[in-house]
Amino acid sequence: MENFDVLVIGRSCLDYIAVVERYPGENQKAPLEFRLTEGGGQGGTASCCITKLGGKVAYVGKLGNDEDGRFCLQRLTDFGVGTRYVDIVKGGATPVAYLFVTAASGARTIIYERNALPRIRVDATMEKLLGRSTLVLLDPEVTYLVREIKRLSCGNATIVYDCERWRDGIEDMMQAADYFIPSSEFLNAAELNFDHATLPDKIFKLKKMVHGRLVVTNGEDGAYYLVDDKLYHVVPPQVKAIDTIGAGDNFHAAFALALKKGFDIHGCVKFSVAVASLSCREFGGRNGIPDWPEAIAVADRLKTRHVDSH
Repeated sequence: MENFDVLVIGRSCLDYIAVVERYPGENQKAPLEFRLTEGGGQGGTASCCITKLGGKVAYVGKLGNDEDGRFCLQRLTDFGVGTRYVDIVKGGATPVAYLFVTAASGARTIIYERNALPRIRVDATMEKLLGRSTLVLLDPEVTYLVREIKRLSCGNATIVYDCERWRDGIEDMMQAADYFIPSSEFLNAAELNFDHATLPDKIFKLKKMVHGRLVVTNGEDGAYYLVDDKLYHVVPPQVKAIDTIGAGDNFHAAFALALKKGFDIHGCVKFSVAVASLSCREFGGRNGIPDWPEAIAVADRLKTRHVDSH
């Protein structure tokens, strides 16, 4: 097995992306400006981001042995992601997502196909990978694996979790992940019952449920994080965002790689905000990802401000 910086485990899919001037309401229609096809999925895109930044990744995922799967596999290869740990499922259908990008704002609306491929399981190969891993990035689709991964890594691997929404196993993840990174939308989950609280208050409330570090992404507003019961905010760079697809995936990828490179929490968040913001410059989630020098240069210019203390 070759050396790698980050072990990424999670979803790959095919993204069909349609760009419209405005997103129509129900029973309305709008003209298509243009369309494109790209590889997607949190795990797949994060892996591409890590390699574009100059890191080495071991990616574990699943694809069907269909045309869509072959396209996704090729796009991983195009970014330098090794595919030896991608399981090609005979007779399996690669999941598809339909994404509508509003040209004026870069906002995206996603309709995704539930993954019908077999669940990713810990096998002998993954056990070997875990035994050699110091940094593991888990995407939402493999939330259920966290206990087993924590056990097999014997506490030697730092676990970064890309939190999308409330799902089975999320409470285990809150306790097991070393870095629990949701978007601010997660704070509105009915299960949390944080109604009527301000964003800072919601973050402090969630931290009481999270054992490790808590970082919260907030779209075009950058990201928030807690250190020693103090809340910090990183303001994003001014970037003309034309497509926010993949921004969250790229944030988590950059964060994991920055940790591996020895950045402290302040540096990790600034670097991740820079990468996520810059990735919004092009359509498709992957084409706008910066290289390491550009990401570092932008991150160094970002400001961190103290928001509140609890």
